[in-house]
Amino acid sequence: MTSKLDQLRDMTTVVADTGDIEAVARLKPVDCTTNPSIVLKALGTPMFADDIKEAVVWGKKQSGSSEAVAEAVADRLAVSVGAALSKLVPGRVSTEVNADLSFDTKASIEKAHAIVAGYKERGIEKDRILIKLASTWEGIRAAEVLQKEGIDCNLTLLFSMAQAAACADAKVFLISPFVGRILDWYKKSTGKDYTSEEDPGVISVREIYNYYKANDINTIVMGASFRSAEEVAALAGCDRLTISPNLLDELSKDEGKLERKLSPDVKRATPKLNVDEKTFRWMMNEDAMATEKLAEGIRQFGKDLVTLRQMVSKELQA
Repeated sequence: MTSKLDQLRDMTTVVADTGDIEAVARLKPVDCTTNPSIVLKALGTPMFADDIKEAVVWGKKQSGSSEAVAEAVADRLAVSVGAALSKLVPGRVSTEVNADLSFDTKASIEKAHAIVAGYKERGIEKDRILIKLASTWEGIRAAEVLQKEGIDCNLTLLFSMAQAAACADAKVFLISPFVGRILDWYKKSTGKDYTSEEDPGVISVREIYNYYKANDINTIVMGASFRSAEEVAALAGCDRLTISPNLLDELSKDEGKLERKLSPDVKRATPKLNVDEKTFRWMMNEDAMATEKLAEGIRQFGKDLVTLRQMVSKELQA
């Protein structure tokens, strides 16, 4: 009997949600996705010591304020982590635009261009990367511009149909709805435990997936932020799933049967939504979970970004 991980690979593109080089080499996902938390953790390992030294030497040659230089070095290190991962996967690596730009469309576009240039400097073309942006109204608008320029985007911190529909209208390449964080909110809010079939995060991704397929939307749905292997199994058949190494290991050791839960051939009639800015903001306002988890996610990524820049500043001053 093949493992559940191998069975999953037959119906879903498996992506590793990590910056752990050894785990990626062992588990052989198609793609990798990172965020500020993952980048910070990766840079804390001995494997990236030389990259930190290189970036600091580079930073000391740059002009500008100490804050601007620290930010530039931190951005360079994020690309260094992505570049290392790109050598291990045949597909794409997602690199995130700074969380503190989540409400600034123009600056997000400029940062995306800088990330693409950073990869190109290392010989990695834009067809090997995804620019990751928070699913704010401003982030979605930035993605719309970048997609027209041929720069594919991954819209993250996505918790609602409002965000998913707006991303579809912007012709975003890929979205990352956060399964586990939705579950976290409902468990805290209701005090209940949920089976995988009752899981609000699983239900949300299934609804988004079916909405896309019913309306012939080409945007890829990549479930993210899983809390258990059961959550992963409940979305078997989704376009892509980005999974942490510990859950990938668990699935690789389980030889039980994995049932397909989602299929592009099963289309349920779902009306197409027209989401302009007013409608988007109202729908988000009416969805306490999505509003709170989006804000919380941006704050957490912003906090890790500050920690990374502080680490860089100390290295620059040493």
